[in-house]
Amino acid sequence: MLRCYVLHAATICDNSNFMKQYVIDELRPAEFEAIKNHLADQYGPAALDGVFWIPVEEHLLSKIQAAHRACRPHYFAVELDENRLACELLIRTKSRLRCDCIRYATEAQRNWLIAVIDGIFDRLSIVT
Repeated sequence: MLRCYVLHAATICDNSNFMKQYVIDELRPAEFEAIKNHLADQYGPAALDGVFWIPVEEHLLSKIQAAHRACRPHYFAVELDENRLACELLIRTKSRLRCDCIRYATEAQRNWLIAVIDGIFDRLSIVT
């Protein structure tokens, strides 16, 4: 099985803000449905327009994230549409829009997310 990874930064607005993402594209309709059902079963229904929230395991939290108990849990946002799955590499909290604990994933957190997504594709027998 060949697995391709696309890690890129995408411009969000004209104000030079960038978002780092892990993207798997060219999904087929049956794969989209299988992934959507799996994400909903594992992490709850999509919050908005195909956005799912994958909680980060506590042992992976940075020191500042671990110290911010009021902000827990911390999440990766995963956007699923009919053609692609895009995982933001920004760790967020649902309780605040701005906080020092909202930051880009560490290498360990990023690798964990990629392993989670790869595991989903493997369980669903989706070859990328």
